[in-house]
Amino acid sequence: MYEAVGVDRAGRFWFARRGHTEGGMTGGMPQGRAGAIRRAEAYVDDGSFERELGRRVAIRTESQTLPASLPELERYIREEMVPSFSALGFTSRVFDNPVKGQGPILLAERIEDPRLPTVLGYGHGDVIRGQDKQWTKGNGPWAIARDGERLYGRGTADNKCQHTINMAAMAAVMAERGGKLGFNAKYIIETAEETGSQGLKACVTANKDAFAATVLVASDGPRAVADRPTLVLGNRGAVTFDLVCRLREGAHHSGNWGGLLADPAVILSHAIASFIGPRGGLRLRAWLPQPIQESVRAALSDVVIDGGPGAPEIDTWWGEPHLTGPEKVYAWNSFAVLAMLAGNPDAPVNAIQPEARARCQLRYVVGTKVEEVLPALRRHLDQNGYHHVTIEELPEVARFEATMTPPDSPWAAWAAKSMQATTGKKPAIIPSTGGGVPNDIFQLDLGLPTLWVPHSYAGCSQHAPDEHVLMPVMRSAMAVMAGLYWDLGSGDVPKQ
Repeated sequence: MYEAVGVDRAGRFWFARRGHTEGGMTGGMPQGRAGAIRRAEAYVDDGSFERELGRRVAIRTESQTLPASLPELERYIREEMVPSFSALGFTSRVFDNPVKGQGPILLAERIEDPRLPTVLGYGHGDVIRGQDKQWTKGNGPWAIARDGERLYGRGTADNKCQHTINMAAMAAVMAERGGKLGFNAKYIIETAEETGSQGLKACVTANKDAFAATVLVASDGPRAVADRPTLVLGNRGAVTFDLVCRLREGAHHSGNWGGLLADPAVILSHAIASFIGPRGGLRLRAWLPQPIQESVRAALSDVVIDGGPGAPEIDTWWGEPHLTGPEKVYAWNSFAVLAMLAGNPDAPVNAIQPEARARCQLRYVVGTKVEEVLPALRRHLDQNGYHHVTIEELPEVARFEATMTPPDSPWAAWAAKSMQATTGKKPAIIPSTGGGVPNDIFQLDLGLPTLWVPHSYAGCSQHAPDEHVLMPVMRSAMAVMAGLYWDLGSGDVPKQ
């Protein structure tokens, strides 16, 4: 005998057996954990995932085109997310963004019993610019299109597919558990992640009781390898700044003045080369992190970096020579010049330019003395004669802090065990992902252990034309999340 326990946005009922058990088989059909996983996989197999994701991708939530896109950001939250969470028995609260002109923040909540642990989820409904005219696959950014195992559309990978999967996995658990999750759930959907999560920190810290939880279980970013589940425990932080060499007003003819006027581009290039080696090694002691912890080194020992077809070949000679590839990107600091300009590269003229500018970024791991990054650079430049090079801090560019839940922590071990029980594969464990998620808000401001389970893969063309996901990964992700949510409701979770 079955009974309906919920209905989704498409009007499809979720059913559960009366008197179901936590495991075993009845009439040849899996029950309990296996039953929840089978329901989750069926959500992908029967086309429901594509239909639901297609509806969400069609909403043009480009947070980089404000204020024009603000109505679409509002629509995604109020007309798509609120009803979808309501169908799962959540109540929703929509916060106006504390930063004027930015999109809203949703907190959906389902409290089954105050004595149960509370699981906080996170996703973002905003996407980067559609880049409509540059797509070569599918039907452009705003309509999903299937091509073999690939599903194209803006936001398919980042991040609409990821919170769509997690919401559907919770529905599968509820259907199998008689309408219950077995834990309390809160879920954040923000709409400013692609512009630095503006306003999210202020909103959360001003409403800590509303966002309080036991643990964060969230999804964003790619797996280390497409066919291996991945558990991410934090992310590197970033300090972004400009180096500027400004020597005079106006450019001057290179034939008449070459050899007499100092070239700011040459000076700036030498200045950068003085603190970064020719193979990318860091030369400033203050920019070096603490030695890699043994638990981190052990977690990364079996991690392989593979972006899949179309990914660039790794330059094994670049970076710290004593580190493995995974250690370089997940457990060490790295410097990059994001952009560099002198004159007009599109229409150069024969002139000594008056100014050169470089947008620079240091990605750093936990243990780095971040407050010393720019002062140490200033001292180095002065000591080496680069007084003409100034450092410009960028208050408009969001700075996020490095965070990490230790790989040997009880929550990390619990999550890895659950994922391996579902897939039969030991998950890749990434202590600090290279990407920029607002994990510092959850770990440092809310004090939560943080578990990120990414559902994309590195070759997904995220932030580029032809963004897509792989359907086998989507099916695997549904199973992983159903298993995790089932285990969260089993009562056998780490104690705080």
